[in-house]
Amino acid sequence: MSEGQSKSAAAGAADTDAGWQLRHDARSRQTEERDHTLFALANGSLGVRAGCEEAGGSGGCFLAEVYERTPIHYHERFVGFAQNTDTRIPVADGSHVGIHVGDVALDPFDDSCIEHQRVLDLRSACLVRTARWQLADGSEIALRVERVVPFAHPNLLCIRLRLTSIGYNGPVRLDSAVRGDRAALAQGDDPRIGSGTGEGMRSIALGADDGHAWLLQQTASGRMRVLCAQAHRLPDTAGITAIVGDSAQQINATLRAGESQCIDKFVAYAWAGASAEGNDDGLQQQAQASLRAALAAGFDAIAAQQAAAMAAFWNDADIQIDGDAKSAQALRFNLFHVLQSTGRGGHTSTAAKGLTGEGYEGHYFWDTEAYVLPVLALVAPELAKGMLEYRYHTLERARAHAREMNHRVGALYPWRTISGDECSAYYPSGSAQYHINAAIAYAIRTYMAATDDCDFLARAGAEMLFEMARVWMDIGHFNPRRGGAFCIHEVTGPDEYSALVDNNYYTNRMARAHLRDAVAVWQRLAAQRPADHARLAATLVLDDAQVQQWQRAADAMYLPFDAALGIYAQDDGFLDKPRWNFAATGADQYPLLLHFHPLTIYRHQVCKQADVVLALVLDGTDVPMAVKRASFDYYQQVTVHDSTLSASAFNVLASEIGDGDAAWRYFQDTLRVDLDDLHGNTGHGAHMAAMAGSWHCLVFGFAGMRVHDEQLHFTPHLPAHWRGYAFSLRWRGRRLRVTVDGQQARYQLLQGAPLSLVTHGELIALALGQSVERTLPDAAQWPLLRTPVPLKAVIFDLDGVLTDTARVHYVAWKQLADSLGIEFNETINRRLKGVDRMGSLEILLERATRAYSHEEKQALCERKNASYRERIEQFSPDDLLPGAAEVLAAVRAAGLKTALASASRNAPLLLRRLGIVDAFDYVADAGAIARGKPDPEIFLTAARGVGVAPAACLGIEDAAAGIAAIKAAGMCALGIGDADELIQADAVLAQIADFRVRTVLGSGAGEGVAISPRRVRGRPGTLENIGGISS
Repeated sequence: MSEGQSKSAAAGAADTDAGWQLRHDARSRQTEERDHTLFALANGSLGVRAGCEEAGGSGGCFLAEVYERTPIHYHERFVGFAQNTDTRIPVADGSHVGIHVGDVALDPFDDSCIEHQRVLDLRSACLVRTARWQLADGSEIALRVERVVPFAHPNLLCIRLRLTSIGYNGPVRLDSAVRGDRAALAQGDDPRIGSGTGEGMRSIALGADDGHAWLLQQTASGRMRVLCAQAHRLPDTAGITAIVGDSAQQINATLRAGESQCIDKFVAYAWAGASAEGNDDGLQQQAQASLRAALAAGFDAIAAQQAAAMAAFWNDADIQIDGDAKSAQALRFNLFHVLQSTGRGGHTSTAAKGLTGEGYEGHYFWDTEAYVLPVLALVAPELAKGMLEYRYHTLERARAHAREMNHRVGALYPWRTISGDECSAYYPSGSAQYHINAAIAYAIRTYMAATDDCDFLARAGAEMLFEMARVWMDIGHFNPRRGGAFCIHEVTGPDEYSALVDNNYYTNRMARAHLRDAVAVWQRLAAQRPADHARLAATLVLDDAQVQQWQRAADAMYLPFDAALGIYAQDDGFLDKPRWNFAATGADQYPLLLHFHPLTIYRHQVCKQADVVLALVLDGTDVPMAVKRASFDYYQQVTVHDSTLSASAFNVLASEIGDGDAAWRYFQDTLRVDLDDLHGNTGHGAHMAAMAGSWHCLVFGFAGMRVHDEQLHFTPHLPAHWRGYAFSLRWRGRRLRVTVDGQQARYQLLQGAPLSLVTHGELIALALGQSVERTLPDAAQWPLLRTPVPLKAVIFDLDGVLTDTARVHYVAWKQLADSLGIEFNETINRRLKGVDRMGSLEILLERATRAYSHEEKQALCERKNASYRERIEQFSPDDLLPGAAEVLAAVRAAGLKTALASASRNAPLLLRRLGIVDAFDYVADAGAIARGKPDPEIFLTAARGVGVAPAACLGIEDAAAGIAAIKAAGMCALGIGDADELIQADAVLAQIADFRVRTVLGSGAGEGVAISPRRVRGRPGTLENIGGISS
């Protein structure tokens, strides 16, 4: 850092609520669709996007059980093709409240709106929106809106609006309405979003009186009806009247300067099939009963109940990150969305986009069981059970689908569905994904491991396992050409860029696990629940001979392996194909599925997402580490991550093989898929599986959690970017807390019976309330960097790295600018970051009204410098940044040379005042440097000064220009500050206090994990820098 720069805020320096709140300035329409998703609220039944009450409502309300069925039209239809598709369509929106102050309609996107912010509180599940308008007479109106979608009331939306006058005296009018004019989003050219028809609900009746307003809707097919009704709690000074012929009411009140008006609005939904006699009256009664209960309870009580529910959830599921509040916030945010979008009651599950948007038509896919359910099984098992109950509820439809696919027995679950019927019109990447059955089997295994819920297994789980297992025997065979190995043909694995293949490794491996589970459950029921065993045997016409065939198929399962490469082949033909030409594929051509014909993609080695890698994560305990490492390295080169499901699987395997840099990179890609809108489609809904995947990264990746023989195993690692992390699990009636820091892993049993677990291969026992610590092995503490040769020197910048004179620089430059009559502010000052004194003056003089000679510029520099020096003469060792002295001492103690490469000619004075002259083996003379940063001259000079080759030096800088200079010098670069600004750095720490020799460089200099650029989705090796939403 050099003349006139400003120091970046350290991570975690925000207010104490930063890790629990998501906030965003909402005055721009450009991010509204994204923000409608991010700030959406749901309760597993009702989802409400985060649009503004006074600007057209929420932007979309959804009921998990309300969807339309429409025929799929084919030019050529063949046997077994899906006949209908399900589409969850928007229902009536009761969030509309138009606000008029006098004759002025308040619009948050109007120029008169001078403040507009959304805040989502993850602890209370309450969305708060604040706005402020300046009226023509100079008075102001402030609005605060609180919104809750309570878990305890599945059909209820609660809104509190508070209008406050700042100098205004006069009337206000609120037009509160239920609107049903939102059509379903049309699909267009992107098959991932919207519906084919673009039709919405049809309004068939409406009404209003002084107490209520309501709207009755029906799907176009007439199969479902929805009634939406509203009611209000008003202050005594407000009046309400019905708007004739509309589903709306008008509220009138008067505002006085300094006073507020508070209105509570409650919106209730009721829905049912449209065929029942008297159905409309029944819906009206249900909705009105819900409104009466809400009015009786009041907004405060409902909000408090919701906050209590969230407190109970976080008690079991909280995540803490020491040294990275941003990641802690994102993990909690992701888990919050998974919680609120997961169905309750066993009739719904978790859609790909949850209840936050219209992407994928509201369908459930296999990733619900492979990604979302494992998280909930370990933090909210009752929700995981409900997801499996949904699959059991649709078992008859899965049996019917198996018959459509010509299987005489068994059950085949659909690739995408709501009703339980297959909804994919493109069978090569739809119905051919038989691994959906294996995913559900994996989910049953995961839920049973976490809960040992034998009643569920006997009542529902076993029947699903057995019926799904039968299908493997129908699509596979014992192949004499492969020595009798059990082979499965013409299927599609998770990688949809390879379709209709033979022996997909993921499918075969997960089928083997499924068959083994089915055999084990058959045997367990025979031993422990003989009555249930006999019932299932009779009902399913299942006997020991059939089960023995399952065991034989599992034992003989063919798993394609390439001995030359030492990797598992994705399928029989994958390695024979030419690789995709990544170099010739532009960044705007991803995802490939939107730009290339499927056959073009199928003919190449290119993976949409993790396939072999996912198999090694979900069922790889017996695979040698060398094979995992080779497979990871190979598939990393050909995977474009066009699916948000991909990165978390790569993180978990990277963690297992010890590639800390790759693990961190994939964690970041998963963690902020929606917060940073990395795939450009967050506006269509949040990515539930990726959100769950971020939890996988923490628990299955960094903490290395696995379940072997019904026992928890951990191999925790510590990412170099963190000082520590902690999370909680629920396990068979117990609650376990796991904490990892720079020295040890701690396991504490908070609730339940004694527990034994394995950490880094050691069996430990825990009693209630007991905490057991174990030292982390060296390999578990991932370093941040590796250089081509061992590091021998560390070259520091001064300002912004070891001390902070940013404010002193700014005051000196500002004083000079004011004396010259030149505008100078914080925005201009930021341009001075990393720029030398004369360069900084040139930037300041861009706004000068006359030209200055070289001599005059020299004099101006001296004037600024004299002012600056006068102030830094007051510096002392107390002005070192926290941790700076300790870092300098630790680097010297590690046997590394130290040098200073500051562009400031005042560096010698600062070193004396700070008391660190003797901490450096060499100090580069800024006055002798001809070319300032980003030229590498000063860093090369420092390297020569300590007699170390540039490749063996680590440079530490906080400015982009300084990082560029370090890289141009051929050195490894460590940034201090904001990673989004220092994108060329090999690694970034938030502050110098986070620097630990062992953490950054490994147990020996130059022995850390390889560093590589963050990759753009789909383009290995290129750089990406995408800004995120603020916390």
